Order: sequence, then structure tokens, then C-alpha cells
Amino acid sequence: MNTKDKGFHTKLVHAGARKDPSGSVVTPIYQTSTFAFDNTQVGADRFAGKADGFIYTRIGNPTIRALEDCVAELEDGVGGVATSSGMGAVTTVCLALLARDEHVLSTASVYGPSRTLMEKHLGKFGVSSSFVDTSDLDAVREAFRENTRLVYIETPSNPMMQITDIAAVARLAHEHGALLAVDSTFASPYLQKPLTLGADVVLHSVTKFINGHADVVGGILVALDPVIYRRLRETMVITGCNMDPHQAFLVHRGIKTLALRIERAQESAIKIANWIETRPEVTWVRYSGLPSHPQHELASRQMRGPGAVISFELKGGLEAGKSLMNNIRLAALAVSLGGVESLIEHPASMTHAGMGREGRLSAGITDGLVRYSVGIEDVDDLIEDLRQGLAAEQPVPTDPI
Repeated sequence: MNTKDKGFHTKLVHAGARKDPSGSVVTPIYQTSTFAFDNTQVGADRFAGKADGFIYTRIGNPTIRALEDCVAELEDGVGGVATSSGMGAVTTVCLALLARDEHVLSTASVYGPSRTLMEKHLGKFGVSSSFVDTSDLDAVREAFRENTRLVYIETPSNPMMQITDIAAVARLAHEHGALLAVDSTFASPYLQKPLTLGADVVLHSVTKFINGHADVVGGILVALDPVIYRRLRETMVITGCNMDPHQAFLVHRGIKTLALRIERAQESAIKIANWIETRPEVTWVRYSGLPSHPQHELASRQMRGPGAVISFELKGGLEAGKSLMNNIRLAALAVSLGGVESLIEHPASMTHAGMGREGRLSAGITDGLVRYSVGIEDVDDLIEDLRQGLAAEQPVPTDPI
């Protein structure tokens, strides 16, 4: 079925589906490492790229391709590249689009492992990196260097929930001869479509909202240009970070309910964020659906909705964060986000611990920061869970010496 002119919900259900000879309604799991050729000429043509068809699962597989085609269509791109993890997608972007003596400019509060990859690992091979508040266009403009070839932003950012103006940064990147890659994991294709705003590549940790059930780890890339798409796929193939067919099957199944899950969780998140903002234990709340968010207006224009992740700062700092999480009962104390179950975590000691305290503070990630991913449970139960967690004995903040 050609779904390019269909609505988003229809695409979620039908995009990428491959007609199976058995008549299977869903694309089956092609759990195979290799594919047989009818004759040597067919094999030669496939290896030479002169004929369609599959060769080896690291290079391509019908189950994986169905998911790649689906997400590419949702993002209005030319093709998708599925990877074994979200970090596989990040690594593929960096290796495909950067070379020795080039520079990558990124979001200061980007996902911790993404920053570690750029700072510690790419540097071994002559790639330099710098990190700024990409929601500040002046800071972005001043950070370009002559050798900047990639701008890598995360919006909304993890865990500060900062919103970067994708269209404006895309213009700046292209004026300086750089490409723009956007990690849109927190939004998903349902809430935000970076390629339509000028980005060259969009990526997702499909572990999160796209799969939505906390049972698969994976990543995906979608490119706007066929040349960049080929560079991404070639890099994925040669580094061997391909997705497994069973992973792809589960993610493609999960994506069918993406819009329904996000709408449900987002409806609750709006109520919860408003409630948290009234609590005396809380210094501030970062949720783009609140008028108090610094980029509330931008988010309203750039995104279809504010999503289901909330960050907030507790007045009691580190000990207050520990107290809340040790007393929470319904939300799981765990990393990740975007699943049907609510999750709560402490970035300073968990997802961003590898940055070091100085690096975290420079990115705004304070010791009392809490990140809360809202699931699809009853909102009254979630608010009660937070209420009793906050009502537990809270430490009294002390003045720094």
C-alpha cells in the first residue's frame, strides 16, 4: 500500500509493511543471517547494486527494512537506517559525517553518553567538539569555527528540556558549510519533524517513545538527502551496529500505537507539571507545555505538543532528590523514558554522572534535578504517588561554605 498521502495515524499502522507470500497481515520476522540467490548473476547484480533484494542481514533484512521505511515516511525522509541501539545511531552519524581535523558543535545538555562520545572518543581521531546552550542562537552563532562540519542538537534536550529553534540553527549550519543532525527522541515523529524544518538528519533512540514498551533497545536515523543516506547506511554496515530482525519486529509493532500512547501520557503530563509547579518543595519546573518554560512559545510553534517528560529542581538538592526517589512507589526508579510505565531518575547520579560535576553544572544539570517520564497510568494515581514522595521528610538545604 502506498501511504505517502495518508494521514499520520494511517501511516503508523501501514507504512513500511511488506507484502508476504504467505498472506501474513504483518511483516514476519525474517530471522536469518543470509539470503540465497537463484543464480550467480542475481548474486552479482545484488552485490553491485544493480538489482533489489537482500544479501546478508547486517546489510539489510526485510523485517528491518519495513521499520526503516515506516519511520522514513513518518519523518518525510528518503530512507531510514536502523541500528542496534540509540548510541549506535549517534555513533553512526558522527563517523559518517565527520573526519579528522573537523569540528562538531553540540547542545551542552545533550544526552551524557553522546557528549562522552564526542569529547573523549572522537577526539582520539582528530575530531574536536564544543558544547553550548543551543537554545541561545547568539551562542550558537559565536561557536562556529572554520572547520565546523556538523551541528548536533538535541531538542527537547535531556534532561533540561531546552527547546532549540531547528529552522534557525539549520540556516546557521548551512551558511557555515555544516550539516545539522537532530536527536528528536523526546518528541518522536508524532510531535516534531526536524527534516521539514531544515535538518539534514534526524535520529531517535527507538528504545523510548517509538517502541514504547521498555522491552527493546534500538536506534534509527532518517536522512533528507540520498547521498547522506548512503553515507549513513555504509557506515552502519561497516561498523556492524545493525538492528536485529526480532528487535525490528517489536519496534514496528510498538510504533503502531505511538500517537495514542503519546496523547494519553501528554494529557497526564500537562496536569502533573501544573501540579508540581505549585509545590513548595520545588524550585522550578521545565516542561514546554507550561507558560513558565523559557521557550514555551517556540515549542508551541515547532512541536505538535509538549510531550510526556518533565524535569524539576528540588530545593533540598541531592538529598531531597534521593528522598523523593526512595519514597516513590508507583513510578519506577530507572533510566530511559517514553514507555507505557512512568519512570523517575536522578541525572546527576545516573544518566549524566559521566560528565563530572563541573560539566553537569555548566549544562544546568544540578544535584537536585529530577527527570520524570509520564506513562499511561491514571493521572490521579501518579499525582498521589508524587505527593506522598514529596511529603516524606525532606532535608533542609544549607548555604554553601
